[in-house]
Amino acid sequence: MDVALFLISLVVGVLVGVVVSRWIGIPSPLLLVVAGVLASFLPFVPQVHLEPELVLVGLLPPLLYAAAISSSLVDFNAYRRPILLLSVGAVLFTTLGVGWLVHELIPGIPWAVALALGAVVAPPDAVAATAIGRHIGLPRKIVTILEGESLFNDATALVLLRTALGVAAGTVAVSAWGIGLDFVRAAVGGVALGLAAYWLVARMRRRITDPAIDVALSLVVPFFCYIVAEEVHSSGVIAVVVAGLLLGHRAPVLQTAQSRIAERINWRTISFLLENTVFALIGLQAQWLFQDLADSDLGAARIVTVCLATLVAVIVLRLLWVLGSRWVLFRRPRDRDASHGAPPWSFMFLLGWAGMRGVVTLAAAFAIPERTEHREVLFMIAFTVVAGTLLIQGLSLPWFARRLRVPAPDPLDDALARATLLQQASKAAFEELDRMQVDDPAGVVDLIRQRLDQRNFAAWERLGTQADQASPAALYYRIRSQLIDVERQRILEIRNAGQVPSEVVADVLATLDVEESMLDSAEQDRDETAAYAARRWQIGDLCDDLVRHPTVAEEPATYCQACVAAGTQWVSLRRCLECGNVGCCDSSQLQHATEHFHDTQHPVMQSAEPGEDWRWCYVHHLTA
Repeated sequence: MDVALFLISLVVGVLVGVVVSRWIGIPSPLLLVVAGVLASFLPFVPQVHLEPELVLVGLLPPLLYAAAISSSLVDFNAYRRPILLLSVGAVLFTTLGVGWLVHELIPGIPWAVALALGAVVAPPDAVAATAIGRHIGLPRKIVTILEGESLFNDATALVLLRTALGVAAGTVAVSAWGIGLDFVRAAVGGVALGLAAYWLVARMRRRITDPAIDVALSLVVPFFCYIVAEEVHSSGVIAVVVAGLLLGHRAPVLQTAQSRIAERINWRTISFLLENTVFALIGLQAQWLFQDLADSDLGAARIVTVCLATLVAVIVLRLLWVLGSRWVLFRRPRDRDASHGAPPWSFMFLLGWAGMRGVVTLAAAFAIPERTEHREVLFMIAFTVVAGTLLIQGLSLPWFARRLRVPAPDPLDDALARATLLQQASKAAFEELDRMQVDDPAGVVDLIRQRLDQRNFAAWERLGTQADQASPAALYYRIRSQLIDVERQRILEIRNAGQVPSEVVADVLATLDVEESMLDSAEQDRDETAAYAARRWQIGDLCDDLVRHPTVAEEPATYCQACVAAGTQWVSLRRCLECGNVGCCDSSQLQHATEHFHDTQHPVMQSAEPGEDWRWCYVHHLTA
């Protein structure tokens, strides 16, 4: 009963902490760690000892799987070079650097134990980095690389830790060949088991139509992959990540729509609770860690020195690796943000600075055997690194992002991409409708075409609507939402009268809930886009090219001359504000508007479609 009460109190405290953090405007990981440290010294709060099995088997697999199924396999492939070099190279570099430092500062500590501690503190935890990054609006490229790195760096660190502890125990021979073979066996075995799990679950999902069974199956996958892989001495982390990436990528083909929605909501909830609970648990370790230090035969000055020196080392070593390997990490000439194949130094600095450590570091520290000399000091070093990086880097990351003027994701760009994507999808649907032979005396095909057009118009309106103007789509959302409230009230009156079976009432209410949730999501996106556009105009946050090329009032264009000459069909039309040339958009086959920019370097184009007046700067990638 005491354990149950503590767990309930912990979850309630975490939820309160998240709400407070959003209210005062700071990232929740930072507030939860500080609250956990303070709570650990309260007399009525029990001591919490994180066991490695609890974290590595109970918390790590679901956290990795939740991140993997929501990650983009396409983005991972696009940034595979920086992701792999950071998740392997940076972890190995930090392990060696910290190992040497600890060996020099703690007298008599074996090299193997020092390197084991280096492996413990080496892997950054992107849960904190991405949470803070999204909160402050870091570029998506940084967040994507941090997420991809976090999926694999734990595997590298845990293999290094296992090898170092094996050397310390005398069960592993010290040789480059043996260590390299251990790495290969762990990686290949993890990939093979992840592929096998994906193949098995994919075959099962083709025969599962019940969302409850499908979601229950997904809850088993991460634990199955991790435990089986570890039992055969492979990397459980890699097995979970490979299975999650592939299952997430293939979900639109393997699962029903209801299963995908249910799985997305369930894993989002699980991830939210685990991620935030982890930070509170980190803070709750503080009190007993300080108590154990009283038994250390090292002086307080030496303990403080080695803890602070290791904290500085993990921060500096990551920065050195990221900044020093800039050209190797991003040797991609097609990179839009690149200058001669490499991103700007401000980008690289933020990528290096976002190296906060998390719960895996603490859990790995507990894997160090109890008989190890100075074990309590090694625990304190790990805690200092976790808490220090979360507070120092987490608190300063927003300030650095503002000072370096790194552009945040642009909601107007997202609205443009969304509208373009929907238009491409509608084009495919229209072509399929033209090929279908349907007996349609009731005009259903025309109704479908009309609804597809309305969906596209609503998407494009988000680009052309100011915050103080109501678009037709916004008016529709407001009226329909009010009508849904009236409908729901009437259904509830009928339910209370007992005139209709409760199952039928629940089904009708669920139908209204689905429609209302779609309206709420679309309206929220529209409001955020319009508010962002208005705020940008007010503060003058526009590039010089957009300022020099204001919106022009001209009749909508009717054709793309280059498409007519080439015999191809355009999707949407764009007008160059420098010379007036009209070309087709990037959703069209030949992308003549973009080709015109590359030929002339004319920076700004404006939509030439009816009812649209948004502009796009090719040079600065900004929409207005």
